[in-house]
Amino acid sequence: MNAARLWAIVQLELAQRVRSVAWYVLLGVFAVILIAVTGLSFLAWSWSPEPGGAIYSTIVYVVLLLVVLVSPTVSGNAVNGDRDAATLAPVQVTLASTADIVFGKLLAAWITGLAFVVVAVPFMVIAMVGGGVTVPVLAVSLLILVIEIGVFAAIGVGLSALIARPLFSVAATYLVVAAFVIGTLIAFLLGGSAVRTEVVSQSRWLEDTTVYDCGPGTGDPSCGDMTEPEYVCSEWQTSRYDMPRFDQVWWILAANPFVVLADATPATFDRRGEPEDLFGQIRASVRFAQIPPKTEIVTDGCTDTGSVEYPSTQERIEGTTPSWFVGLAVQLIVAALLMWGAWARTRTPARTLPPGTRVA
Repeated sequence: MNAARLWAIVQLELAQRVRSVAWYVLLGVFAVILIAVTGLSFLAWSWSPEPGGAIYSTIVYVVLLLVVLVSPTVSGNAVNGDRDAATLAPVQVTLASTADIVFGKLLAAWITGLAFVVVAVPFMVIAMVGGGVTVPVLAVSLLILVIEIGVFAAIGVGLSALIARPLFSVAATYLVVAAFVIGTLIAFLLGGSAVRTEVVSQSRWLEDTTVYDCGPGTGDPSCGDMTEPEYVCSEWQTSRYDMPRFDQVWWILAANPFVVLADATPATFDRRGEPEDLFGQIRASVRFAQIPPKTEIVTDGCTDTGSVEYPSTQERIEGTTPSWFVGLAVQLIVAALLMWGAWARTRTPARTLPPGTRVA
């Protein structure tokens, strides 16, 4: 690849988008949505002494959600749209190589997606100033957000080269994005419910065997002389039921972009060790799924005395395994394979072309 030719392709792609009035309208709508989300977040988390973390994480997730929704329309017809308009062939006969064209379109789509992050940065800084957000949280979340935008841009560009019709490639990009965002969650829930194990629960309790004699035909303990209550242990009660095994399928969620963002970003916890933002709450939900259920539960109400101290959410998270780098690696592999397919389909001279493809 040549840097000058690569940047020329990027400038050409960006110029086509910048000239569109709809692009500025879309950014304006995005800003209005963030204004509304920021205002509502401050009102919703006003009860918290340090609402900055919750507000910040809410804004970041809204940005990721909107980028996921817009990315397929930005990159899903990057290659076949030019081929359909007969503007790809003139570029292919220049000194620009196939790699220059494909990666130039990827960078242009990536930069286009980053425009949403630029619009969101002031709102993120406002939430950070509100308290509870540290510089590492801001840096890591921004980095993951930028990488996720690049991944979805690569998926869109790759499919736009592999699929001949722009409408089908945009739809296919939406399906792949939905598979990462919604499909992983559905597969996790169905897989965990399908794989079940039997749990045996045994319990016994103290029973009051005191006999209160307050006259014929009455058993009211409030009358007469009160006697010292007498307790005996009941018989052991055994019950059996099936428990879903989400610990065997939790890894499916690793590739979800919202899980990657939550698992990679440092979470903030209160004095009790409970998460104060959405990052920590989502991370806790995914990490808890790694813990296998107990197959034998014994509850002895005759000998257990006093209160039981349970570990905090922060302590339970520290005993589990992070998975964000695995999920991010899966996303990058899918994006790399699609980009390789885009290069193979776009290179010239082409051996075969889809039926009805317009060349020039």
